[in-house]
Amino acid sequence: MISSFNPVTGLLSALDLLQISQSGAVLHVRLNRPAKRNAISDTLIQQLHTCFINLPEGVKAAVVSGEGPHFCAGLDLAALVERDIHSAVLHSRMWHAAFDAIQFGAVPVVAVLQGAVVGGGLELASSCHLRVAEDSAYFGLPEGQRGIFVGGGGSARIPRLIGVARMTDLMLTGRVFDADEAQQMGLVNYRSADGTGLARGLALAERIATNAPISNFAVMHALPRIADQAQSEGLFTESLMAAVAESTPEAQLRLRAFLEGRAGKVVKS
Repeated sequence: MISSFNPVTGLLSALDLLQISQSGAVLHVRLNRPAKRNAISDTLIQQLHTCFINLPEGVKAAVVSGEGPHFCAGLDLAALVERDIHSAVLHSRMWHAAFDAIQFGAVPVVAVLQGAVVGGGLELASSCHLRVAEDSAYFGLPEGQRGIFVGGGGSARIPRLIGVARMTDLMLTGRVFDADEAQQMGLVNYRSADGTGLARGLALAERIATNAPISNFAVMHALPRIADQAQSEGLFTESLMAAVAESTPEAQLRLRAFLEGRAGKVVKS
């Protein structure tokens, strides 16, 4: 399956800190700074943003992974420069724009995690919709020990996955969670042996890509917003989204196929 992926052409082929390939409806975006444990520089965050706002035609799901033994060790502190308050706010907002393009972009994104998933790497992982962790993966937020604070959206996204108390623990004490602990707390959706995570992530993306696009859109865009609304507003938003989704021609075809016995029933796999 992995060998069937071919490098993309055009604009995305020029993004030198990413390895981007495509197979059918699935795009694979690999962070490509292994010597730096895929630490995020300004150029890398800009390239991620460029990638996810310029997805190739036909892509319906994406996988983000890291080259080498680590997913992402966070902000590249070697590239950190002194900034005034205004510049620092703009720098943080640049990260927000890139990760918003993932979470609230055009297609669902699966993160495949191994080795270090710390700081900005955990912020990146939390912006994806599903996370597959290999045995080697470990998770931390060392910003508290570095004298800084999360700036890539972590304070908004990570507590929604693991709770404020656990994030507080990570930041105050420097505690590190392993892959099993991360799965138990809901940060990780799927576990995988070392070396097998990418195949699992690609298989999940291929499955997601077969869904109706409007259904995937609703899950990505409506579901998190409903979770932030009061119940009465959330139920009204749900009604509107449900009406939009079921009125599309593709939904009508899929429902008809199910009623006519041409679509599989839900069974335990």
